[in-house]
Amino acid sequence: MIYSTALRRGALALLLCLSAGVATAQDTPVEGGRLDLVVQPEPPSLFIGITTNGPSLLVAGSIYEGLLRYNDKLEPMPSLAESWEVSDDALTYTFHLRQGVKFSDGEPFSSKDAMFTFTKLLPETNPKWREVMRHVETIDAPDDHTVVFKLNAPYGPFIRSFAYTLAPMIPAHLYEGTDFAKNPNNDNPVGTGPFELKEWKKGAYIDLVKNPDYWAAGKPHLDEVVYHVVPDAASRATAFETRTVSVLPGGSVENFDIPRLAKEEGVCTTEKGWEYNAPMSFLWLNNRTAPMDNVKFRQAVMYALNRPLMQKVVWNGYGKVASGPITSTIPFYDKVDPQYDYDPKKAKELLKEIGYDGKPLRLLPLPYGETWQRWAEVVKQNLSAVGIPVEIESTDVAGWNQKTSQWDYDIAFTYLYENGDPALGVARNYITSQITKGNPFANVEGYSNADIDKWFDEAAVAASDDERQALYTKIQTKLQEDVPVAWLQELSFPTLYDCKVHDLVNTGLGIGNSLGDTWIEK
Repeated sequence: MIYSTALRRGALALLLCLSAGVATAQDTPVEGGRLDLVVQPEPPSLFIGITTNGPSLLVAGSIYEGLLRYNDKLEPMPSLAESWEVSDDALTYTFHLRQGVKFSDGEPFSSKDAMFTFTKLLPETNPKWREVMRHVETIDAPDDHTVVFKLNAPYGPFIRSFAYTLAPMIPAHLYEGTDFAKNPNNDNPVGTGPFELKEWKKGAYIDLVKNPDYWAAGKPHLDEVVYHVVPDAASRATAFETRTVSVLPGGSVENFDIPRLAKEEGVCTTEKGWEYNAPMSFLWLNNRTAPMDNVKFRQAVMYALNRPLMQKVVWNGYGKVASGPITSTIPFYDKVDPQYDYDPKKAKELLKEIGYDGKPLRLLPLPYGETWQRWAEVVKQNLSAVGIPVEIESTDVAGWNQKTSQWDYDIAFTYLYENGDPALGVARNYITSQITKGNPFANVEGYSNADIDKWFDEAAVAASDDERQALYTKIQTKLQEDVPVAWLQELSFPTLYDCKVHDLVNTGLGIGNSLGDTWIEK
């Protein structure tokens, strides 16, 4: 959905020009200029080989690239791989890497870097990639510009595994043989992307400049991109109103400010760019400790939450109340029972049935701004109303990462990207093999069920979409019975921008994967 007052007024004139076969000034990208936008909150790191928080991916997507990009229908498009082939038996994927690509330190990108990233770095640092690798029998590099994967069985989601968010290409010459977590280049990221880091002044801004050796001829169009760190929500809105910044990426301004800002002259909005990530918010319920280890307590939490009110009031109507673990916008979603309508009476009955003693619980919000803080307050009120006392523990992003990755919480807010397929972005939160300390983007709640593990395994490699759907429907039904987490909402993050900014969002991965194409009308 894109609209603007100025755009509507100019629509007739534009239509007349196009009908006459005349190219307008707006058809041709303008070279140069600086784009100012907000990043909220400040990323904990730009090395997305390890850190995959949303703000990190937003900025570092202009520094690092994957082999493929994806459009809003989740179809693959070339990136560092200019072409690819899939064998008739769907077991062999051959990627032909682009030639003449260099990292921003001048070293060439080759299959050696891809092999290092796929076989050494990501299996150690990224739980989603570990899940992908369970289906890979061998990876070979027959020459400097070819990478061949042989799978142990057909794996439907495999072709959607090569986005920069899941598999960014990391320079082997800087990381091979090092401690990945302590490598000094984590603070000075080196990628193949359209921009490179010029300066990061902590607490103020991150300044990226054009990569002069970028492989795409004529791109990027912009000379510079500056991400402003503005902790105060009102100040972020003011920065946009005064055009100190031209873009408020989705999630960087409070929801209650969006309608007012969107009505301003020359302002465009879009909810596109989230098709691949499909963010799902939920509450991690620490299944390891009482009372969260009791399924009836977890069901009581679901009944206690007034989620439609949260979506309407806290999120200003944006997004959609979640019905279960898979968002309705990615393949294999099915709305199955049980569903949990707001029913505090039912919640109290379940708590009484299990003899809940009123033990106070800790609630960890996401430190992403006032919307999330308000959301935590509403959850606290809902739970208190049925007799579950809650104490909110506030923290910063680094603290949230630490507490959740070390399982030091009772109930914690999060949202995870579903990456276009349940096998890539959903399974990791529910299967036993992903219960590992040290990463907040895996099975942090500690849920373990042998049937769920088996069904996720089978669904990933099932021969047909019908078979996959049948298995994912079983998975959704069982998870909704067990309530390992409390699902809240399919998130929608409207982006606001000056209408003079063009080609801001043109992939299913949004601004993070598009700024190489972006230009500013003079």
